[in-house]
Amino acid sequence: MGSRERKRQERRKRKRRSAERASAPAHDQTTAEADDSAEAESFQERMARRSEQRNTEARAGLEPLAEGERPRAVTAATVVSAVLALVFSASAVVAAIGSVEISGEEPSPLPLAVFAAVLWLMTWGLWKTRYWAVLGFQMLLVLFMLSSALGLVQVSTVLQAVGTVVLLLGSGLLFYFLIRAMARIQMPERPSG
Repeated sequence: MGSRERKRQERRKRKRRSAERASAPAHDQTTAEADDSAEAESFQERMARRSEQRNTEARAGLEPLAEGERPRAVTAATVVSAVLALVFSASAVVAAIGSVEISGEEPSPLPLAVFAAVLWLMTWGLWKTRYWAVLGFQMLLVLFMLSSALGLVQVSTVLQAVGTVVLLLGSGLLFYFLIRAMARIQMPERPSG
């Protein structure tokens, strides 16, 4: 056997040994990872159980609304919705009757009237303390918060900045108080199908 052949065989043996050594810790590592995932799953299960327990306690602490009761936050939302509905109704009438120009163009009364109608419907739903109306009004508040936060970038006067910050804080505060009111209203049961 030549020296080349001997060196080749020794190299193969070394590779085989190093491969065997590498596979043994890898096997141990995969079993360790499996044990870690089992521990992580049990941790996740424990956290889910704790979270569900806290949710159950929070639900137990809530009092359902009495017949005809309306939380103050929902009443405030009703007033804000009614004012917005009046503003959009008046804007639709002015756009339909008058020749008003905004940025050189006459506004279309149809979108204004449709939005006013939706706001009137939302006002009625808020007055009757309906879950869908509160949820819709919260969506509107989120849009107000986003637009006022983005509007802060473009303010050019102090008065605009103050008005935008007041709109942002007011809509955020009303949104916060409506969350607890929604929990008390409870989502209506789905009709059984």
